[in-house]
Amino acid sequence: MSPIAEQAVAPPGRSDLLGWLTSTDHKRIGTLYVITSLGFFLVAGALAVVMRTQLARPNSTLVSPHAFNQLFTLHGTAMIFLVVAPFAVGLANFLIPLQIGAPDMAFPRLNATSYWMFLFGGLTVFLGALTSEGAADSGWTAYAPLSEIKISTGLGQDMWIVGVFLVSVATILTAINFITTTFIYRAPGMTMWRIPIFAWEMVATSLLIFMAFPSLAAALLLLFVDRHLGGHAFDPSYGGNAVLWQHLFWFFGHPEVYVLILPYFGVVSEIIPVFSRKPIFGYTGLVIAAFAIAGLSMGVWAHHMFTTGAVDDPFFSFLSFMIAVPTGVKFFNWIGTMWRGSISLATPMLFCVGFLMNFLLGGVTGVMIASPPIDFHAEDSYFIVAHMHYVLGGGSLFAIFAALFFWWPKMFGVKLDERLGKLCFWLLFVGFNVTFFPMHLLGIEGMPRRVFTYPDVGSFPLLNSLATAGSYVMLAGVVAFAWNVVVSTRKRDPVGPDPWEANSLEWWTSSPPPEHNFDDLPPIRSARPVFDAHHPEIAKGGAG
Repeated sequence: MSPIAEQAVAPPGRSDLLGWLTSTDHKRIGTLYVITSLGFFLVAGALAVVMRTQLARPNSTLVSPHAFNQLFTLHGTAMIFLVVAPFAVGLANFLIPLQIGAPDMAFPRLNATSYWMFLFGGLTVFLGALTSEGAADSGWTAYAPLSEIKISTGLGQDMWIVGVFLVSVATILTAINFITTTFIYRAPGMTMWRIPIFAWEMVATSLLIFMAFPSLAAALLLLFVDRHLGGHAFDPSYGGNAVLWQHLFWFFGHPEVYVLILPYFGVVSEIIPVFSRKPIFGYTGLVIAAFAIAGLSMGVWAHHMFTTGAVDDPFFSFLSFMIAVPTGVKFFNWIGTMWRGSISLATPMLFCVGFLMNFLLGGVTGVMIASPPIDFHAEDSYFIVAHMHYVLGGGSLFAIFAALFFWWPKMFGVKLDERLGKLCFWLLFVGFNVTFFPMHLLGIEGMPRRVFTYPDVGSFPLLNSLATAGSYVMLAGVVAFAWNVVVSTRKRDPVGPDPWEANSLEWWTSSPPPEHNFDDLPPIRSARPVFDAHHPEIAKGGAG
């Protein structure tokens, strides 16, 4: 009997707590990833609100400099390593087998192992706050020599290294699963050029993980050796080189930006056609653009190192400009999909539109700082903070909420309330832009990032007060989402298999899906098998 057949006839899992803790079902593991990443998001968001409250007024003493360093280290680490990427991993865990017509992931036990490594890694990072010196305080980038034992002596920094290492290994193992599952376990008729865009984006993301994450793991091991075994790889006083850390970290870090955004390109590519009532425009172009972004991203790590004097600025500037081209192709295709479509502004679509608007601004400022003369002025200022948050907050975070509202019925069998959903969107959209747009101006005026206070000069007090007020509005948006979950769960109006009249295979099975995913499959004759099954008169002459 084949592995697929063995999984298809596996007995149903237990529904109690022990069943969830011991499950290898991709849907449960995906759900655990999603819930865990949302938990870390709430913690990271609370840390951000404390930081913004500290920065609301000049010369504030709400928190000490050391406490502030711990806050922004944990906030950045959580959002980068424990929220945005793991949410995409969880979503892909849940969706990829369903989208390609498979009963489970290729390696179910490895899949479960990856989740528990991620969970324990994240907890290890935060448990460093309970040590005598407190949590890690050298920033989420852990630049040497700030992270060397001479400066950061606490156990919290060591726990940060161990925790992030566990998360990086878990991510590599998950990437193996995604690629194997997508290529090997496709249902009959699911040819490569019928695979949903989200699954393609996860394949490109997984290839990036293979190439980039080993560099992070090696850097973390070297840093641990430096701190405890006398390695001195990053200690210039012993012949080491602190810039080596930047090379190793950003060789991971810039591809990581696309690990954080490519899955969400897939999310909006799945949602926009559904609410435009059109097939995706330029399917092939979207797939090729994803792999072009993945390839180019491996050559732009020194985009973050223009001011070090240790890299070839014109070469890396050129590649940084080039990577905007395939991203522009994707924007063109999304707009082409909406063009003359019958657009319905349901909550998932609203978040996708918010994604497009915010990410566009983040992309424009990214092109600006790809120019070394501009980057020399903007580096280590609040302009960089604004740029990064418009890409990953205005981009990835808005796509996360789009995914939650879109696939919540499939995951939990109930639909989130639309009125509360739209309230959540507007609070987050307005709050986000009030928070982060003023930071562009702060950076232009010269306010450095990673400072716990600032003098009462120029527009610093006004702009920081605006940013803090915006963070409170965003907090209200998160509360609105949480209340929506409570209300919808209590109301418990069941939904059918396909409440959105969507396109891909996950909408063929029940909501939530059974243990074995499918009782039957529709004929797969295009990239929209569920739409074809519901509208055979349209699909008769459809694409193959």
